[in-house]
Amino acid sequence: MKAIRRFTVRTVLPEPLRPLGELAQNLRWSWHQETRELFRYVDPEGWRAAQGDPVRLLGTVSKDRLTALAADRRFLRRLAAAAEDLADYLSVPGARWYQEQSDLPAAIAYFSPEFGITSALPQYSGGLGILAGDHLKAASDLGVPLIGVGLLYRHGYFRQTLSREGWQQEQYPVLDPNSLPVTPLRDAEGAPAQVTLQLTGGRALHARIWKAQVGRVPLLLLDSDVEGNQAAERDVTDRLYGGGSEHRLLQEMLLGIGGVRAVRAYCRITGHPEPEVFHTNEGHAGFLGLERIRELALHGLDFDAALEAVRAGTVFTTHTPVPAGIDRFDRELVGRHLGDGGELQGVDIGRILELGMETHRGGDPNLFNMAVMGLRLAQRANGVSTLHGVVSREMFAGLWPGFDPEDVPITSITNGVHAPTWVAPEVQRLAAAQVGPQAAEDALAVGGAERWEACAAIPDAAVWELRRTLREQLVDDVRRRLRESWRQRGAGEAELGWTDHVLDPDVLTVGFARRVPSYKRLTLMLKDPDRLMELLLHPERPIQIVVAGKAHPADDGGKRLVQELVRFTDDPRVRHRIVFLPDYDMRMARLLYPGCDVWLNNPLRPLEACGTSGMKAALNGCLNLSVLDGWWDEWFDGDNGWAIPTADGLADEDRRDTLEAAALYDLLQNQVAPRFYDTGAHGLPHRWIEMVRHTLATLGPKVLAGRMVRDYVTRLYAPAARSHRAIQGPAAEELAAWKKRMRQQWPQVSVDHVETSSVEGTPELGSTLTLRAQVSLGDLDPADVDVQLLSGRVDAADRLAAPSVLSLKPTGRPDISGRHNYEGPLTLDRTGAFGYTVRVLPSHPLLATPAELGLLAVPAEAQGMTAGVLR
Repeated sequence: MKAIRRFTVRTVLPEPLRPLGELAQNLRWSWHQETRELFRYVDPEGWRAAQGDPVRLLGTVSKDRLTALAADRRFLRRLAAAAEDLADYLSVPGARWYQEQSDLPAAIAYFSPEFGITSALPQYSGGLGILAGDHLKAASDLGVPLIGVGLLYRHGYFRQTLSREGWQQEQYPVLDPNSLPVTPLRDAEGAPAQVTLQLTGGRALHARIWKAQVGRVPLLLLDSDVEGNQAAERDVTDRLYGGGSEHRLLQEMLLGIGGVRAVRAYCRITGHPEPEVFHTNEGHAGFLGLERIRELALHGLDFDAALEAVRAGTVFTTHTPVPAGIDRFDRELVGRHLGDGGELQGVDIGRILELGMETHRGGDPNLFNMAVMGLRLAQRANGVSTLHGVVSREMFAGLWPGFDPEDVPITSITNGVHAPTWVAPEVQRLAAAQVGPQAAEDALAVGGAERWEACAAIPDAAVWELRRTLREQLVDDVRRRLRESWRQRGAGEAELGWTDHVLDPDVLTVGFARRVPSYKRLTLMLKDPDRLMELLLHPERPIQIVVAGKAHPADDGGKRLVQELVRFTDDPRVRHRIVFLPDYDMRMARLLYPGCDVWLNNPLRPLEACGTSGMKAALNGCLNLSVLDGWWDEWFDGDNGWAIPTADGLADEDRRDTLEAAALYDLLQNQVAPRFYDTGAHGLPHRWIEMVRHTLATLGPKVLAGRMVRDYVTRLYAPAARSHRAIQGPAAEELAAWKKRMRQQWPQVSVDHVETSSVEGTPELGSTLTLRAQVSLGDLDPADVDVQLLSGRVDAADRLAAPSVLSLKPTGRPDISGRHNYEGPLTLDRTGAFGYTVRVLPSHPLLATPAELGLLAVPAEAQGMTAGVLR
């Protein structure tokens, strides 16, 4: 008979072993090797069975083993040292980077729909969640006072298996919070803390607050599977990215609105400082801004003033390079749930719906766009690589009509990865032997080019021995996983002898693992199966490939790609050289990234926002073989891997795939494999090893999550905190009134005339002309605007490229028609085709950028071109 409910009973540890429970509940163990080794010692076989999860381990250790450990003085000394180390890590913030800075936020709330901290807390599906987890870990290492906010999914993301025919199948294991490294947040009376949302129709959505401790950073997770909810409401947090449109909307309301309330409850209960900055990691959490507007409305601010106060302290990060990746809801659905008896009753629902309206050309005004709302609710926004910043500015340019894409106020901060999590222990030990344990630890957590440059002195033999050790570990893991996969597919033991000989620890190993949307092109390597087979079976320079990835459960197209690849890997002629491993997750990744020699990434450019898997591989001495997309476009230097040529702009997608697949085969055959097998004295491939050392020395300090978080702090969090402090109460009301006046008066603003002083003959480099402009401002004051001169080199269409910008100064009084005169020097600082134009932008000290209002005036003749060109 099936149980109607399930729960987990936790072990009661003997008093001397109580610190084990504390160590298990702080997720620092997921990136702290010494603590992991301590748990492994508790019960090596149980540790393997628990798949490296201390909470599960402690729930299965026998009473006799616990009794023996409690009397083992050597173990107790190790346990005391580990507990003391954690206590020091948590209680000495003064030595951390953040505390050494000044004028920073008292706290930051970081909202994300998923967090990949560890496979023991399976609340992630892919790169967005892993990035969020690494963000929290790096913030902990740096002492950043972050509060993470997410949802606790009772089924998490799905577990992937394969049918005999290679079709992806999904299972959703039930997760009991009591078996996870989380604890309930309790109020002063000891009762579980909850938040409640009022839903349309008089219903209520209650959610319990669980806390996962990620080093110094608390992660608050909301769980709707609680008593008091109806069945539909209990299922709101049933699974990650599951259900239909209304289910997703309720999830995002709980994440955003409920998440803000959870933060307030946590700060009230614990005394933690209230956040000055709210970071929205993708549009899923965008409703947090609406809840904060509601809070301010309760204190008397009108909608416009509250909007300005909320925007000031909000940062929005977009991760998608394609509109199809953005959540969009029917406007009526949003209006029904947020208005008419819903949670934000009392706040003008019309104004709320305007925030998510697609007002740009080609947009659908009947849809509510979560990314559009995220941008309108945040004074600062960013993409996740330099190229993705360019793509994002182009994609969202319609929200700032009249502005060139490069002027759209979306910056970029390139993602990073948490090295202590992703660098193999063997690599860490080699680094410690080379530069010392503390320097190696600092290099992984904090960075610093000088620390990583020490990689150049690692002997060739040591590098190559390390690489073979990591490759051999991967081969062993692949054989075990492949055997288990075939058992799940229905194979008997008699059929599986061949799996003992899959892969070879001395063969060039290529890795490819990621989600399986079509643009990532899982099967590009199969474009010419015969040529791929030749590469795999080359008699002197063979390659072997390990592939993993999950298609979304609702994406049959992605599942067909998985099946196509699996069928190829099932071919007896090549199955010892190419494998597909189902159920790609963090556990698999920890051996896969270090064990590969080459990390392959071949998306359709420029659709990869960042692509951090290649960063993790690089930190372990793996070379990248990638399309110039995401982070690789930024940091490929010709010596740290290879760039796959692309046929950008080719309309025929099949032809494009054919050309790029051929380029991939050529690189593998003519450059990658020959270099790997080009062994000299002592059988070492010296040129390959030099590329490995160069990769570690040059990419190491760049790809760190510590570098990324420092960038967020200095470039976005600190300015947002300053804006938050400045735009409160009366200042917010004044700014809102000023913006309203600017929008009303802007139709009267125009650049009426532009002229330059004459110059005899051909203008020469270094000459300076006087530029004069006549500008109409209507009822605005010159202090309300910035009249700018843009000048520089122009292209064949007379478009300015990376122009210099100079603010012109008003001269004298307005003329009889009310026009204002502006003047400034035009310096001819470049040879060749040279151009200039004038534009007028709003100006206010509380604006984060002049483009914030989306208002712009240029000369009539400069619509799409320069006002004047000097050749």
